[in-house]
Amino acid sequence: MLANTSFTQWYSQSCQAEYLRTIKSPGGILGMADLSRPAGDMSHPPLSDLALYQDQLGGSRVTGNSGGGSFNVRSEQGAFFLAAPNFANTITVDTTHQLRSLSFPLLHWQQVLDEAANGQFSVERLQLYKGFFHSAVIRSALQNLWVLCDEDGTPSRLLVRAAGCEILAELCRLSGAPFAPANGGLAPWAKRRCLELMRARLSEDLCLEELAAETGLSLFHFARMFKQSVGVPPRVYLTQLRMERASELLRCTELSITEIAQEVGYSSSQVLARIFIKHYRRSPSDHRRLVRIQAR
Repeated sequence: MLANTSFTQWYSQSCQAEYLRTIKSPGGILGMADLSRPAGDMSHPPLSDLALYQDQLGGSRVTGNSGGGSFNVRSEQGAFFLAAPNFANTITVDTTHQLRSLSFPLLHWQQVLDEAANGQFSVERLQLYKGFFHSAVIRSALQNLWVLCDEDGTPSRLLVRAAGCEILAELCRLSGAPFAPANGGLAPWAKRRCLELMRARLSEDLCLEELAAETGLSLFHFARMFKQSVGVPPRVYLTQLRMERASELLRCTELSITEIAQEVGYSSSQVLARIFIKHYRRSPSDHRRLVRIQAR
C-alpha cells in the first residue's frame, strides 16, 4: 500500500500502468486517464483522491465494493461509477472494458465540497458509491473537459476549476446535499466586474479563485451564480470571449495567427485554429479573408 498516493500516481507506477492509454493532469488540479483493461480484478489500495469512472463500452458485470457497500450490476455504456477516497476498492469486472477516469485530489477540492453545503456535507456522505449511475450534466462536463485538454494542451486554471465545480455540484445534488439552488445569480456590480476582468486578462492564466475573490463569494457558490447570471459556465464564457477577440483581431489588424493566439491566451496557432474551426466552422485564415471581402 502506498500512503497518500493519488489515483494517477498509482496507475502510473504500479502494475496497472500497462492498461493506461492516455493520462492527463491539467494544472495538477485534476487527474484524467483513459484505461483499457482485460476482465478480472481492478481493485486498488486506499488512494487519496475521489475517483469517477465512466464505462465507455458497457455490458460488463461489475461486482465489489467502492466505498458504499457491496454491489453486483450489469454496467451500461456511458454509466458512471464513483470510488471513495481512502478506501480499499475491491472491484471485479467480467469482460474486457474501457474506462475514462477523472480523479479529484482532496487537497484541492475538499474546501469546495465543504462550501457546497456550508460544512454540513462531506465526501464520505456521497451516496453514489454503490453501483453505477447516469448524469447528462457530468457526461457533458467530462466530455468538454477532455476536449479542452486535447485542444489546449494544458487548459487554463479557470477552465479546469470551473469544470470540476460543475461535476462536484452535480455529484452533491445527486447525493441529496442540502444546498439551495443558486437563485438570482451575481449582483450587477459583481457580474460587471468579473466580465471586465475576464476581457482585460484574456492572455493570462486567470484563475477562478481570483474572480470569486472579486465578488466576495466562495469558489463553489461563485461558479454556480456566474452560470445563473451569464447563462453559461465560466469556462464556456471564457472561450466565447477568446473567439470574439480573435475574430476582431483577424478583421482589424495585421497580426499573425500566432500573435493572435498569444493575445487571446492560447499556446500556439494550432491550438487557436482547432478551437476557432469548432466555433466558426472555418480556419482563422479563411475567416480573415472572408470578413475582409465582405467589408469591401
